[in-house]
Amino acid sequence: MELGIKIKRLRLQNDLTQEELADRCELTKGYISQLENELTSPSIQTLEDILNALGTTFADFFRDEKEEKIVFTDEDFIEKIAEGHKIEWLVPNAQKNEMEPIRVTIDPHTSLSEDMPHEGEEFGYVLSGRILLHLGNNTQIVKKGEAFYFPAGKMHKIENRTSEKAVVLWVASPPTF
Repeated sequence: MELGIKIKRLRLQNDLTQEELADRCELTKGYISQLENELTSPSIQTLEDILNALGTTFADFFRDEKEEKIVFTDEDFIEKIAEGHKIEWLVPNAQKNEMEPIRVTIDPHTSLSEDMPHEGEEFGYVLSGRILLHLGNNTQIVKKGEAFYFPAGKMHKIENRTSEKAVVLWVASPPTF
């Protein structure tokens, strides 16, 4: 475990200089510098003083932080196939995040169910094909390479009236799918 690096990260999160942390712990700035650069190790009492000054505990400081996954591949995607379309959740458990990216494949001459008005915003980018975006009483054609963005306070749905599949990258905030 790299104590010094974790201490430095906590110090910076608390917007403290090395000198300010040292003053709070009755240590020298040089000692804090050596500690953060892994040139020395603190005693248990000194580490406790530093952690108290940084507003944390031994338990929190030494808790194993799982590296959060940030890159997802086809194996991670969750797929739901329904009549006329396929929805792929590109980020597993995205419902707990602020955004929910999905890839929607719409068969020719079909549409998704109409989505009721709700809080939030929706963004889409047409990867292939062409769709009709129905938003309230307004309908727009959105072609490959074009994007759409709207507040989700009106009834909305997408439809494919062409003879080829359409694929849309769709991001909802907050998650709604």
